[in-house]
Order: sequence, then C-alpha cells, then structure tokens
Amino acid sequence: MGKSLIFAFVRIHISSEMALPASFFLRPTLEVLDDLVGTVLVRRSKEGLTSGIIVEAEAYRGEDDPASFAFIGRTKRSEMLYKQPGKAFVYLTYGIHYLLNIITEKEGFPAAILIRAIEPLEGISLMKKRRKDEDLLNLCSGPAKVCQALGIDLVMNDVMVTSSRSPLFIKERNIRNKGHIELVRRPRIGVSEGKDRLWRVYLKGSPFISFA
Repeated sequence: MGKSLIFAFVRIHISSEMALPASFFLRPTLEVLDDLVGTVLVRRSKEGLTSGIIVEAEAYRGEDDPASFAFIGRTKRSEMLYKQPGKAFVYLTYGIHYLLNIITEKEGFPAAILIRAIEPLEGISLMKKRRKDEDLLNLCSGPAKVCQALGIDLVMNDVMVTSSRSPLFIKERNIRNKGHIELVRRPRIGVSEGKDRLWRVYLKGSPFISFA
C-alpha cells in the first residue's frame, strides 16, 4: 500500500479557494458527515499554509446521544455545540490534546462532527516539523495529530470555517467524484455508550485513517 495509495486527490490540481458555505453544515448531521469526507481542511498561520483531505470523521448529535457533551443538557462544556452551523469547536482533552469539531444543523440544536484524520496535502514539511515525525502516514492519522500538524488550538475555537478569508476553513467538494469513492461506517472510537450508532465514517482503503 504505502505511497501507492496516496489518493488521486493529491494528483488533482486544486484551483478553487472557495470555502463550503454555512448552508452545507445546516443539514442533518449524518448527511454532512458523508459529504465532508473528501473535502479539504485548510489552516493558514504565520508559519505557513497547511491542508489535507478529510478521510475520517465522526458525528455527535442531540441530547440523547450518550457520547455527546450535550447528553446532560446545555452546560458550559457543551455550549459550543448549540452554536451556529459552520463554527469550529476546539477543545482540550486529557489536558494536552486539541480536537477539532465542526458544528452542524440549526443553531440551538447540539450537533457536531469531529475531524479524525486527514491525508496531508500542502505544507507537509511544516506538519512534520510540528509533529516531530517524518512518517507521512502517521502525521494526521488521529484527531489530536490533525490539530498538532495544522497548528489548531483554542485560538481557533468559535471561528467560522465557511470563508476562505478565515485562518481555518474547508474547501468545496470539487476535488472528488462521489460516485468513485466508497465510505465505510463503523462505531465511534473510545465510546462506551452508543456503540450501536455507526457514526464514524472513513474513506475505504485510505492508509491515512486512524483505525480501520
């Protein structure tokens, strides 16, 4: 597998800088989840530009989702989940790792999608420097790795990702033909409750995902 499976996405020139509009995220979360795989996450910083193709993500939806921060209702911890669609929700876990989520559905309803893994695209040398890792397949194969490689921290929390002028945004889906890719659905990672919900989706055959 290895580099031979670095997808055709990389070989396609990505000319558009147009970000996905807020309306993309103002839809049922599981629909957004499917459509988000194959889009491009872009981070601009003083150090340089980094980006990657989203190859794995998982959904958290509603106050009846036992794996969601909103399961116990609207609290300080879950407040971001109730914000407008298209906002970035970045939080610290275990006191050391940042995780990036994108808010979905209508404002006031708690739902988001966690970006679990990306295929490195631009700024790979910068990603390697940040991660202190030369292994391309290991650079962004996990949600904490994605944030470290792209330089995403709490400063990006509450940022709208729906404008190409934003320091963090997601490009439109002109880089893939949905009919030519296959998605795999699995239980979410590290979830003890709600295991029956196959709300983790990844690109079949991708060597860049966190877990098969």
